[in-house]
Amino acid sequence: QVQLVESGGAMVQEGGSLRLSCVASGIVFSINTMAWYRQAPGGQREFVGAMTPESTTHYVDSVKGRFTISRDNAGSTLYLQMTNLKSEDTAVYYCNAVRHYDNRWFLIYNIWGQGTQVTVSS
Repeated sequence: QVQLVESGGAMVQEGGSLRLSCVASGIVFSINTMAWYRQAPGGQREFVGAMTPESTTHYVDSVKGRFTISRDNAGSTLYLQMTNLKSEDTAVYYCNAVRHYDNRWFLIYNIWGQGTQVTVSS
């Protein structure tokens, strides 16, 4: 049974930093490309970035230079280090396993964890 548990969200001021974690179970974490998504209030869930098993990273333009994804395969944990946070980063953040095909990202598992809330105040 696949389980994804996100944590680390909090309320911070603009310019602040946070580190999110996602612990995955029920999957072979080390062979999966893992990604972060977020869903802002009233918005759709959007891709934030991903890290391949070879540690290659991909980010959406809006977070490049501010967010860094890392992973601990031994602990089946994905991280998202967020710096210089902006109010538009306010969202619930989720992780999932993905694959990249035809210039798009596809979910491998059609489930989501509970997410972790990040609120950035101006």
